[in-house]
Amino acid sequence: MKIFVAKDAGYCFGVRDAVGLAHTTAEKYGNVYMLGDIVHNEQVVEKLKKAGAKVVQGLKEIPADTPVLFRAHGTATQVWQKAKGKNMKIIDATCPLVQEIHDEVTKLEKEDRQIIIIGDHGHDEVVGIASQVTNPIVLENPGEAKEIKKMKKAGIVSQSTQTIENVQEIINILMTKIFDLRFVNTICFPTKRNQSQIKELADSCDVVLIIGSFTSANSKRLSQLSSLRNSNSYQITGVKDICSDWFYNAESVGISAGASTPDNLIEEVVEFVTCFNQEKEKEMVYG
Repeated sequence: MKIFVAKDAGYCFGVRDAVGLAHTTAEKYGNVYMLGDIVHNEQVVEKLKKAGAKVVQGLKEIPADTPVLFRAHGTATQVWQKAKGKNMKIIDATCPLVQEIHDEVTKLEKEDRQIIIIGDHGHDEVVGIASQVTNPIVLENPGEAKEIKKMKKAGIVSQSTQTIENVQEIINILMTKIFDLRFVNTICFPTKRNQSQIKELADSCDVVLIIGSFTSANSKRLSQLSSLRNSNSYQITGVKDICSDWFYNAESVGISAGASTPDNLIEEVVEFVTCFNQEKEKEMVYG
């Protein structure tokens, strides 16, 4: 049985840097506090907790003279302002590509455009983007796009981990409703790359495994893209979720992982799957 692993499966550079920064900050100061989980992966959060990175829900829960780490997803403007007003030591782990979306959406608003964000309602990244401007519209799917009224001028960005297909479908609808439309494609390049690789795996492999937390938006999207092409696609959080029946008569297995999935989980899954066959052969899919 051949095992094909997506070359860019797992941590993107933004997540890798944010997790590393949380570890080094906790080591330096003894403790560091984060407003919510640094990334959407339970194993990573638990490991950081043991290292001294603690999760809280509000700035008032953070003791004086203790640093606060703002996460890779980005942080709402009002939270930044409150933290600065309290003279808190801020450790900024915002992904540079998310920061670019903040910059782009601010530029679009300065052009007197109605801001439209294509993304998941309530997602941390979308909340952070929306906080940069006044009265933005968030559209999650084509159905919501069909409901908006016609307008003269709008600027559109997307959550960095959206699927190209969802964004294209929404844009096609908005083009019939907006006279002066400016769209900035803010799907990040790691997402585009991972989505390309999962499509290739789904088309060429008998079974596909996507490793990632079910709280991870990008992991769920990889799973959705794979399932559309291959009915033998399974999202798992680790080896404990794997069922041996999935590999009955399978000659090839494709493995990918969401951007919040650490390397060790991927390696554990690869090693576990090889146990179903004596002939181990692992190849990388570059996409």
